[in-house]
Amino acid sequence: MSRLSRKCIGITLGDPAGVGAEVTADALARPALRRSARFVLISDEILFRKYFPVRHSDCIFLDQRCLRPNDFRQGHPNLATARASLCYLEKAVELLRLRQIDGLVTAPVSKEAICRIEPAFVGHTEFFARAFGVKDVGMMFVSESLRVILATRHIPLNEVSAAARPAVVYQAIRLAHEALKKYFHLTRPGIAVCGLNPHAGEGGMMGKEEIRNIIPAIQKARHKGMRVQGPFASDTLFSPQTARRYDAVVAMYHDQGLIPIKTLYFRKLVNLTVGLPFVRTSPAHGTAFDLAGKNKADASSMVEAIQLAVRLADGY
Repeated sequence: MSRLSRKCIGITLGDPAGVGAEVTADALARPALRRSARFVLISDEILFRKYFPVRHSDCIFLDQRCLRPNDFRQGHPNLATARASLCYLEKAVELLRLRQIDGLVTAPVSKEAICRIEPAFVGHTEFFARAFGVKDVGMMFVSESLRVILATRHIPLNEVSAAARPAVVYQAIRLAHEALKKYFHLTRPGIAVCGLNPHAGEGGMMGKEEIRNIIPAIQKARHKGMRVQGPFASDTLFSPQTARRYDAVVAMYHDQGLIPIKTLYFRKLVNLTVGLPFVRTSPAHGTAFDLAGKNKADASSMVEAIQLAVRLADGY
């Protein structure tokens, strides 16, 4: 694949039993979006035939030959679709290492299905961090009005208190600070940090995590010259009039950050992995097996994910 003047963005179509191929096809049906870059679609011919009856001239379709027609049916993940999902990601890693693509958009996969064949699989973020030998990565959710990064990601709620150590909270603040400068060109970004407990611990009356873990991380970040405030009670921080004062919010755990931002901006929300040596985005929804094959899936988040990947890759 020769490199032309426009950036080249890879797109993995996710679990074949989910809505990934459908929302990608819907997104790329928009001529203006296709004109913004060149695209390399990584999946199987069986999906290309179904969802791309017209092969766009500005798209390259890479058939990974993972699936046969009887290997799956939409809405029903199995071992074959899990293996195919991993195959697409491994091909994306190869193309990124060869610098044949400038950024990557990933459609959703089923962690549960993949873990049946690859128990160590946690998610896209950790998969790419391991593939490229990166220690510190983060999940930043980007909307037009709010950005949220998670201090801890896919762990049980009863493990969050122990996991949100000062070093972990500081790492999330640092990654947010660097991403805001690198990707969004903010010279001195402002970052708000959530507390873990109700009322941000109420001075230790409702928990000590703020005093022991979160405040020391904030103090370290300030010592390093970052503009950081908190810890704040998350039940008030995410109100639009409060959140707009900051360029990003650091949430302590998955649902603390994702419930408010998905409630407010779900259709336009993008998951951006920060800390990787390349741009990687994804729509902020899952495989939606209940919608697969019914032409009901909303492609808005995939459109936003592709647009953000193109825009950020152009900034390199």
